[in-house]
Amino acid sequence: MTPARHALRDAAARFAFSPTARLDAELLLAHALGITRERLLLTLDDQPVPPGFAALVDRRARHEPVAYITGTRAFWTIDLLVGPGALVPRADSETLLDAAVAHFAGRAAPRRILDLGTGPGTLLLAALDEWPAAEGWGVDASPDALVWAHRNAAALGMTERSHFVIGNWASGIDARFDLVLANPPYIERDAALPDEVIGYEPRTALFAGADGLDDYRAIAVQLGALFAPGALACVEIGATQGQSAADLFRAQGLSVTVRRDLGDRDRCLVVTA
Repeated sequence: MTPARHALRDAAARFAFSPTARLDAELLLAHALGITRERLLLTLDDQPVPPGFAALVDRRARHEPVAYITGTRAFWTIDLLVGPGALVPRADSETLLDAAVAHFAGRAAPRRILDLGTGPGTLLLAALDEWPAAEGWGVDASPDALVWAHRNAAALGMTERSHFVIGNWASGIDARFDLVLANPPYIERDAALPDEVIGYEPRTALFAGADGLDDYRAIAVQLGALFAPGALACVEIGATQGQSAADLFRAQGLSVTVRRDLGDRDRCLVVTA
């Protein structure tokens, strides 16, 4: 019988294309065993290698995202169900929640939250977990993504506090919110992407015109009308878009600062009226 430690080593070697090869292998083995990664690491020398692990390794070796293989991705304080049709939540997006938590510290907590481009409910449901008295609305143009959002709301016990609608950003929304979150597509049309992204994740959640700014242009003109008194918007950006994206919101008379992620890259526009 192959020891689990050796199986992890061999799997990680096949995942050399991934910057997190060892982590990928650990997550897949834990999934195959039906235990947490933390439990796996504590009991590694006592664990068998289940027969299904090899098939999971083969899928990852074809560059399929780990989250699609396991069906889940941890984000902020919650675990989200994910799969084809939904953008995989990224740790970088937690920068938006960091910014919101910092803003509302010492202030009244947000009671009404809007998430533009909610995907599988990522930012909205994380925010609702952060502020249990709040309710929120998630908007996405993709029916497939909203299927995952509804599943996640149900799994997290947030169905009554969350509302999901198909829409083109804020068009047709006649309400005001204390917190607006947005993770729009921001990749240039001709940009090269890893196989696990371009080969599996929905293109409509990735690309935003020749310069990657098309969706910021749409959101910027809509945002001010969404603000309740004292409201905040946190908008994710690409690492090179701190100036260009911010200028679109400033042109609408809004105040903007740029927050950096844990990798010290521009990641979030913090927008106020």
